[in-house]
Amino acid sequence: MASSEYKPINFIFHVFYLIFIFSAHSSTAELKRLLQPAKPDGTVSFLVIGDWGRGGSYNQSNVALKMGEVGEKLNIDFVISTGDNFYDNGLIGLDDPAFQDSFTNIYNASSLQKPWYTVLGNHDYRGDVEAQLSPMLRAMDNRWVCMRSFVVNAEIVEFLFIDTTPFVDKYFVQPNKHVYDWRGVLPRQTYLNNLLEEVDVALKESTAKWKIVVGHHTIKSAGHHRNTIELEKQLLPILHANDVDLYVNGHDHCLEHISSVESSLTIGKDLVGQLSCSRVRCQAEANYSFCHQMRYWVLGLVPSPGKALPGKVDRCLTGPRGMIHFITSGGGSKAWKGDVNHLDPQELKFYYDGQGFMSGDISEAELRAVFYDVSGNVLHHWKTYKEALYFAS
Repeated sequence: MASSEYKPINFIFHVFYLIFIFSAHSSTAELKRLLQPAKPDGTVSFLVIGDWGRGGSYNQSNVALKMGEVGEKLNIDFVISTGDNFYDNGLIGLDDPAFQDSFTNIYNASSLQKPWYTVLGNHDYRGDVEAQLSPMLRAMDNRWVCMRSFVVNAEIVEFLFIDTTPFVDKYFVQPNKHVYDWRGVLPRQTYLNNLLEEVDVALKESTAKWKIVVGHHTIKSAGHHRNTIELEKQLLPILHANDVDLYVNGHDHCLEHISSVESSLTIGKDLVGQLSCSRVRCQAEANYSFCHQMRYWVLGLVPSPGKALPGKVDRCLTGPRGMIHFITSGGGSKAWKGDVNHLDPQELKFYYDGQGFMSGDISEAELRAVFYDVSGNVLHHWKTYKEALYFAS
């Protein structure tokens, strides 16, 4: 008798428990989170490619070949795709041969048999979006990881992938002859409001040393599409507020590195309590050493900004606080658009109007990025540093 009374009570408890869990998830915005293990030494290596899916044409196969060689040399952990995965109009369904012809059969090097973390581009939205998002594609090729927006936790670094196409007004008000698959996006403003909240919460809650945001559309670019005004207004303030290190995108069919000039190194309450001299402007990396000296002066480690660093400081690796690097890697196939907007040289560090890809290597204190052309030649490389003071014991 006791047993028969227990079962319905137990069942009712579980029902109320499930209702509580589901209601909690519906009221609290939360992006899907994936875990990507780092290497045993704690570092992470990856490649970035965008705007690629053309069945091997427009040098796609040649870029893929060099990606395989660089991927092997770096022992990469994964690949990032910045969208426009299948031209010209996405996939027509789960049985579209373009998935094999433009992905599986092209990126066939052994070093590229790693997870491909993928966002959707505007061309992907012109096809069957649900097909690209379907887990059935991963059953065909287990590398394929494609969601609208999600987080990849790689221990020292978190990558936040954002669905940027629904932000762009012209796809809704002036679609021209194109038909977009807006299933899962409408009503649009609700979708965008929820996404922006999710992004802000995910970045605020992140405890990773590095924060990298990936989307298809540019925020800042000297290329054909220029800046995306909607992202500048709605997304960029969130990135600045949450100390994002890199924003990585495709859309422009080029390789590009822009550093924001509205950056500063904060030396004040957040670093040294109530000390004065609260801000030191660092608008370019040329001011890097000056920022070091000023910081040590405020910290009281040296008597004046011009003095050498004290011997007890093992090393200091820091960059201007608030600086975001805007990286375009959209040279996966068709390129050479030829219309470059020349920006302030303090902002535009590198621009290449051709095919290629990017690699990234991240340790706890340092991020190194390299751009390669279609022949695997190094075009541009740079480093940025995470603030870290190491004192001798």
